Amino acid sequence: MQVQVRDNNVDQALRALKKKLQREGVFREMKLRRHFEKPSQKRKRERAEAKRRYRKLLRKRMEREGF
Repeated sequence: MQVQVRDNNVDQALRALKKKLQREGVFREMKLRRHFEKPSQKRKRERAEAKRRYRKLLRKRMEREGF
C-alpha cells in the first residue's frame, strides 16, 4: 500500500494511509487476531455480523421505498 506525500505534508499522508487501512479492514483484522477465538465463537460472531448487515440492508431498502 502506498501513499504519496505532497509538499512535505506528512500529517495529510498519514490520514490518507489510515483511511486506506480502515477501508481494507486491517485494523479490524488486527483487533480480531489479538486473542485466540474458538471456532464456535467465530461462527457465532460471523452469524451475528451477517444478521446486522441484513437488518441494515432492510432498513435502507425500507427507507428508500418510503415505508
